[in-house]
Amino acid sequence: MSAMTAARRFDGLQWRLTRPPQGLFLCLDGADGAGKTTIAAKLCDDLKALGNNVQAVRDPGGTGLGDRLRSLLLDRHSIEIGPRAEMLMFMASRAQLMAEKVIPALERGAIVVTDRFLLSTVVYQGVAGGIDPAEIWRVGHAATAGLMPNLTLLLDVSRDVAGSRMDRQRDRIESRPESYQEAVRKNFRDALEPGAFPAPIRRVDADPDPQTVYESVRREVLHALEDHSRA
Repeated sequence: MSAMTAARRFDGLQWRLTRPPQGLFLCLDGADGAGKTTIAAKLCDDLKALGNNVQAVRDPGGTGLGDRLRSLLLDRHSIEIGPRAEMLMFMASRAQLMAEKVIPALERGAIVVTDRFLLSTVVYQGVAGGIDPAEIWRVGHAATAGLMPNLTLLLDVSRDVAGSRMDRQRDRIESRPESYQEAVRKNFRDALEPGAFPAPIRRVDADPDPQTVYESVRREVLHALEDHSRA
């Protein structure tokens, strides 16, 4: 089952809060090697330079609980973790992140920039990992209080470019076979199909040099800021 097909199975879930926060929630997502972390850091610096209140977070992690779970999830020498337990650990980290960092920041009007969010779990642990994505959407709805990013920027990177950028020791999930990684890349792309994702999403070509990729991200974010200010 593709992410495009699975993502449509929301079971009637409403992806919004009863009283939406006032801030702007932005997500950078995509396969490993796309440059998300570097771009997210530069984006936050630029947004702050423009006078914005910015909260940077990473998923998993970003809180005391989340960082402990992250170390277990990504450590290549960690304890054995089954697929369903792995998915729930990501969700527990995300739930704490939402309660402790994301929702309070949005309620005070900040721009929140996250390195990964729920789509990653649907793709990595769902479509590529063998868990029914519809189950992940339901658990994700509870973990996030129904809140999705105002804009998700999907950094779409090819296998060769991603491999050339992985110049460090790979973590537990990055070390999975190439067939798994290719399924991840494919199903991220499937999420771009009309109706396949329950919130705004845009593709950014992540194959060019980092500065070119960053400029594409920056343009999309500035458009989102303009739209948000008019809302």
